[in-house]
Amino acid sequence: MKLRVTVMPKNGVLDPQGKAIQQALGGLGFAGVEDVRAGKVIILDVAETDAAAAKAAGEEMARKLLANTVIESFTVEAI
Repeated sequence: MKLRVTVMPKNGVLDPQGKAIQQALGGLGFAGVEDVRAGKVIILDVAETDAAAAKAAGEEMARKLLANTVIESFTVEAI
């Protein structure tokens, strides 16, 4: 089963990468981009066949390694 883990900075946490992207877009002529938040997407192919168990395993992986839960939030979904 494949899982998609999306990790994003929590609201209120500074996102320098997002700001750099926002400024670069403005420099390329894309006016009106008011905010950019940059995160990461991780695709996992796990041996689990039960969707609920796979999602629970993905959430545990995110809490322990894939996300810094102090400053990042994450979602896990089966794909």
